[in-house]
Amino acid sequence: MLKLNDAKEMVLGIVQHDPLFVVIQNTPSEEILYNDDYLAHIEESNHYSIAEVAGWFEITDAMLRYYIKPFEQYIFDNVSNSPNTNIRLNLPAILRLRMILLLKDEHRVRGLKLLLGIDDNGQFINHQITATTMGTDDLVNKVDVLGNVLQQMIQTGLFNIFPSEEHGALQVTLNQDFLAQKIQLVSSESDLQVEELQKETAELKQENENLQKQILELQERNVKDIVQKLRERQIENEIVSTLRTEALQQFSIENKAGFFSKMFRSSHIEMEKEQFVLSYISKHLEERFEVALNNYYGE
Repeated sequence: MLKLNDAKEMVLGIVQHDPLFVVIQNTPSEEILYNDDYLAHIEESNHYSIAEVAGWFEITDAMLRYYIKPFEQYIFDNVSNSPNTNIRLNLPAILRLRMILLLKDEHRVRGLKLLLGIDDNGQFINHQITATTMGTDDLVNKVDVLGNVLQQMIQTGLFNIFPSEEHGALQVTLNQDFLAQKIQLVSSESDLQVEELQKETAELKQENENLQKQILELQERNVKDIVQKLRERQIENEIVSTLRTEALQQFSIENKAGFFSKMFRSSHIEMEKEQFVLSYISKHLEERFEVALNNYYGE
């Protein structure tokens, strides 16, 4: 079993120049990296399966594969061919994967790719960030990039940049006048937008009130129409009933006959009576109905 100092020395010998170790160094995660239980039993020359490593880190095989896939070039030491599905991990690969898992919650996959200089295709980009000293060409490129950034900052007008006599360097301050103008402009635009919104809201409110009023009027009008039609139908039925009574009385007077005559001609008489009643109603209904409506509406 490895002692703590032996495990730490072994881990440092592998990761001390690793870009992710630079991020982990001097944080609680550094101690976790040295004190994982599996370090007491691992053999540097051996390779271990996904299932074994996932068990050491207390995660599922699928989760471990999820974090291996975007970082294959990094984990497997920039190999030209990606490992097949039967992945076997040696100690350096396990330590790199362990650092990814320790940083995944804080940096996510995208942030870890940026730290490692890996593009969206999982390949290292030319200006990979490392823990080693930058070469002269890298330094020149960095200066050019910073110069472009500084030029863009000046062009925005948001910053005042001038030499500092005290320190002999450039001093950067906010352009308060420019900032105030921008704030005032944004505030004015916001006020106009608010006024326009309030105006539109008031118009919509008025339109809604008008629509509500029209709906109420239509509802009241419909109710009145229904009541009026019902009353007119009632008046019409009353007139028809009255006319029918008058017709029957008149038919009875005009068609008096003996008992035997009525008995033998009953069906014929009933037919004549119905025709007489219908004719009488048809003749007098319109006139009576018009008079009744005039009386009802007070005309």
